Amino acid sequence: MVALNARTIDETEYFYGHKACAGCGGSLAVRIALKVLGENAVAVLPAGCMSAVGFNFPQLCFGNNAIISTFAGTASMLTGIEAGLRAQGITDFHAVGFAGDGGTADIGLQALSGAIDRNDDILYICYDNEAYMNTGIQKSSLTPFGARTTTTPAGKNIRGNLRQKKNMFEIVAAHGIPYAATASVGYINDFIRKVEKAKQIRGTKYIHILAPCPTGWGIKTDETVEAAKEVVDCGLWYLAEYENGSFTLNHRPEKFTSAEEYLRKQSRFRHLTDEDIKIIEQSRDAKWEFINKNFN
Repeated sequence: MVALNARTIDETEYFYGHKACAGCGGSLAVRIALKVLGENAVAVLPAGCMSAVGFNFPQLCFGNNAIISTFAGTASMLTGIEAGLRAQGITDFHAVGFAGDGGTADIGLQALSGAIDRNDDILYICYDNEAYMNTGIQKSSLTPFGARTTTTPAGKNIRGNLRQKKNMFEIVAAHGIPYAATASVGYINDFIRKVEKAKQIRGTKYIHILAPCPTGWGIKTDETVEAAKEVVDCGLWYLAEYENGSFTLNHRPEKFTSAEEYLRKQSRFRHLTDEDIKIIEQSRDAKWEFINKNFN
């Protein structure tokens, strides 16, 4: 079997003609995942950017079956679809959900936790743009420390979000899930490999892909992939997998690029002081100390 990569992947487009903003990282993640999973994938999308841009009547932007779920019900609807198709004797399908950071780490966490507990045969993909971008750039629990959003404004006394980003990857892994992974649209071949791997595994699978939003991050529309690569290279995001009770690191930068340079390029971070950036770097270093001790 030919290994999938950007050159060998299916040329058929299953997500096209959508109304996403120029440079949208989330739409890239959905497009690539569906090309890996193929025409028999059944997609579930809750309220969020991808449902807003993909279901504009009369231009349904999916080449395969797709449905909008309730905001909190991505995983539970995936459960129903998987059980219903299986009850009809249909086996050649992949039930896949695409939910944003808010729909995953906040309002959708209960349904996701339940699906993992039941070990339903589904694939859940979180496209993480680090805020509620579709409704006006409000903070989610995956918004990083220091980021300015409409609900965490930057002023003299409070400089953006005061909370650290929730670690959904390790939260999901703590359930004993069969397979979980992190990814980035800056490392597309890595993402392709992980979707292809998840496709072969029975039970619940979870992939958390960082997908920059030029509108909410304050970057140019042609800088999405560059930003998604740079956040990995400077150590503020890591590429890893969890399987059979063990963590594996997929990419270890020989030397971190400048976190400050990465942050200063985005308008959501430009208010940060040198002290703020030092806090972010210290948090990064502490995280990598943990990774180096606990990941293969």
